[in-house]
Amino acid sequence: MKTALITGITGQDGSYLADLLLSKGYKVVGVKRRTSLISTDRIDHVFNDPDLIMNFNLVYGNMNDSGCLHRLLIEHQPDEIYNLAAQSHVRVSFDTPEETTEIVAMGTLRLLEAYRNICPEAKFYQASSSEMFGDNPENPQSEATRLMPASPYACAKTYAHNLCRNYRESYGLHISSGILFNHESPRRGETFVTRKITRAAARIKMGLQDSLYLGNLDAKRDWGFAGDYVEAMWMMLQQEVPDDYVVATGETHTVKEFLEVVFKHAGLDIDEYVKIDERLFRPHEVPLLLGDPTKAKEKLGWEPKTRFEGLAKLMYDADLRGLVR
Repeated sequence: MKTALITGITGQDGSYLADLLLSKGYKVVGVKRRTSLISTDRIDHVFNDPDLIMNFNLVYGNMNDSGCLHRLLIEHQPDEIYNLAAQSHVRVSFDTPEETTEIVAMGTLRLLEAYRNICPEAKFYQASSSEMFGDNPENPQSEATRLMPASPYACAKTYAHNLCRNYRESYGLHISSGILFNHESPRRGETFVTRKITRAAARIKMGLQDSLYLGNLDAKRDWGFAGDYVEAMWMMLQQEVPDDYVVATGETHTVKEFLEVVFKHAGLDIDEYVKIDERLFRPHEVPLLLGDPTKAKEKLGWEPKTRFEGLAKLMYDADLRGLVR
């Protein structure tokens, strides 16, 4: 039985990845930062399934504590390491740039050092981000596209991405980075724009909310389903040779388009309920992100199963069900 260690286990991607690996017979060690709130909503279903919980171990850890990371790798000796931990909200990274950089950039460095020294035969996945392309006007964006990060989060992710490439080349480690474009789901955090829209639409439909305040509706993103994207993560670590891969749908849509699909599906009038709040605009906006997933398709055999409209409707329906239970 293979053992996989996942940092950021209680996040959207960590929870879907845990589901996937447990279904494949892995022993999963999930690393969670200690907080005063339990915050395990996304993985509670694992604890409630006697078959799954047998192979699942939730442990406390911190990306700011190198000693802790060393101890975790010594104790669990993972075959695969998935580094998903992050302060991942781009807008928030402008307000807390030091914290974001400490977790995303330096946290990755600490984990890489522990990995290199303790279990270098393991395979390592790094969660890189399409935000690294920033305001580069070239599109679609591929593995060869120049990185021009436009936020503290993107800068930190770029540093971590380059660190992983350096450790792979310098030490011969099996490190692959997934440059994931926006990926959403019913497990997406409520402060992210897609979930903010679907949750608000459901609450408005049920008479629990009067208005939805949004920022820039013209930003274009390549949106996919997180459940599909974690499969690409796993596929990368099954390859004999490590590499970097763009994971995307190859389609771009505006925030307004996502809003229109959701509100039409809900039978709601955008003009009646949606208002623009300039405080929600980013200080430095990324106008367009569009990925070229050709390499992932050709080398991994990966393709997204869930498309844009289906994703928007899936998220709204899940939020509505959550309110009528």
